[in-house]
Amino acid sequence: MRQYWKVALAVGLVVTTAGCQRLTGGGNYAAPLPATPTTPVGQGTLQPIDAGAPPPGQIVSEPTTAEPVNLATNPVPEPSAALEIGRSDMLGGWKLAAGGDNCMAFMTLTSWEGGYRANTRGCNSPSLKGISAWSLTGKQVVLKAAGGDVVAQLYATSPTQFNGQMSTGGQISLYR
Repeated sequence: MRQYWKVALAVGLVVTTAGCQRLTGGGNYAAPLPATPTTPVGQGTLQPIDAGAPPPGQIVSEPTTAEPVNLATNPVPEPSAALEIGRSDMLGGWKLAAGGDNCMAFMTLTSWEGGYRANTRGCNSPSLKGISAWSLTGKQVVLKAAGGDVVAQLYATSPTQFNGQMSTGGQISLYR
């Protein structure tokens, strides 16, 4: 019986010693990896956050009590300088200015009622808050409400700016 105790004690001592070696770095482990080299940070002037926005003091559209426009039957005419655009040009976040409201609009390519998914953030106007879809017809971008009603129609005036009219009668701009 004493033999079993001696064997059990010897096995326990070996296991304990092996465990200690693993905890203290003994055994066949790879050396720690060296730190990842980094490139120096560039230096230069950053573009202002509101780049592409109208100059300070310029009113994008006056808050008016303009008559609502049925854009479905009376579409905004295509400007001669309107740019060709593709669906991917619309993706991502945009600053939105309309009727004194300055907020954000987000466009995706997720299929949605009447086009693709869109939403706004930080808008005060009920019509801007209600934007839930967008579609592209030729050079025209159409922003729509959940029920499919047209909220606004816009055309690209530069690769980073779209201007148009809202169904409430005011002007609207999307820009980056």
